[in-house]
Amino acid sequence: MLLGLVLVLLCLKMRKKRGVKDEESNIVLGTLKRLPGMPREFKFKDLKKGTNNFDESMILGKGGFGVVYRGVLNEDNNNDNEVAVKKFSRDNLDGKEDFLAELTIIHRLRHKHLVRLEGWCYEKGKLLLVYDYMPNGSVEKHLNSNQTTLSWQHRHKILKGVASALHYLHNEYDQKVVHRDLKASNILLDSNFNARLGDFGLARALENEKNSYAELELCGVPGTMGYVAPECFHTGKASPESDVFGFGAVVLEVVTGRSPGVKIQHEKDQFTLVDWVWMLHREGRIEEAVDERLRRVGGEYDVGEANRLLLLGLACSQPEASFRPQTQAICQIIAETMPPPHVPPFKPVFTWPSMSTVAFSSNESSFSHILSNSVSSSAQI
Repeated sequence: MLLGLVLVLLCLKMRKKRGVKDEESNIVLGTLKRLPGMPREFKFKDLKKGTNNFDESMILGKGGFGVVYRGVLNEDNNNDNEVAVKKFSRDNLDGKEDFLAELTIIHRLRHKHLVRLEGWCYEKGKLLLVYDYMPNGSVEKHLNSNQTTLSWQHRHKILKGVASALHYLHNEYDQKVVHRDLKASNILLDSNFNARLGDFGLARALENEKNSYAELELCGVPGTMGYVAPECFHTGKASPESDVFGFGAVVLEVVTGRSPGVKIQHEKDQFTLVDWVWMLHREGRIEEAVDERLRRVGGEYDVGEANRLLLLGLACSQPEASFRPQTQAICQIIAETMPPPHVPPFKPVFTWPSMSTVAFSSNESSFSHILSNSVSSSAQI
């Protein structure tokens, strides 16, 4: 199996260099069908029909890798099955690598707080993944809504669920997985407002005994500003610690209702979200960071829980990666089985690491180890 995937990768790379596109579909299709534990294969015509020919009115969201549509599939038992169909925007070889990278990571992950992959489709050069449909949309949508206010109970439950999912990826799956794109728009909500972490387009499995993944991106560091750890801009490495930084940004966003990427005006100065919360913490006014919509409706939130989560968000946002809490401690702090973390009154200064510690890998070698890891771990089942 490993030899087969290596041959697939070599064939794809040779075609990329020569500009040859024929037979790629058969190569990729054959590989996918041979992967152990691969979920259901869907027909393109059924997905096209279920999304009303990928009509704009069915769009749930857009990202760097493609567009996600709501689909309604008529199953054999005549029951309608609502799904989310991710259609990759790049049909060239780069798109195939995006598709394979996400599929090889997600197809064996099993956790109640991860969006479940139902299946895939690779037909006539079209690349699609089919996921469970989340009827309540993304956390970002609710935080930005002017119509409704996400309750404190839901906010606390969402953060508890995401922390559990992150702990699974870092510690409980048979390979350590870094998500690399933790943000509110990638946290989806089911009918009961249970959080499901989704969009594994940037996720990577770490090789045994390695604690980071390095990839030199032509367009810069992968991820979203405000959620990307400072060390990533220097080293290009993603690690469990950089995922924790992204989680910290999500915690602050969920509690405050403010986006990490938007500056906050305070008197004559502008602050990032984390700097603003840190200032309030230093002045003993951290509770004022709680979403004013929650405070305005009569204090319908738990002050102790809010303060605990804000301190946790700051601890996860520590500029120095080694000072951030690990996921086990994060889960215990949220569950209140561990005291809130100590956060210094002043935000520590980020120290740039030595360039001698930076080790980039090429996209080709990085993608190769993704496929190799997937097959080797699958063979252990």
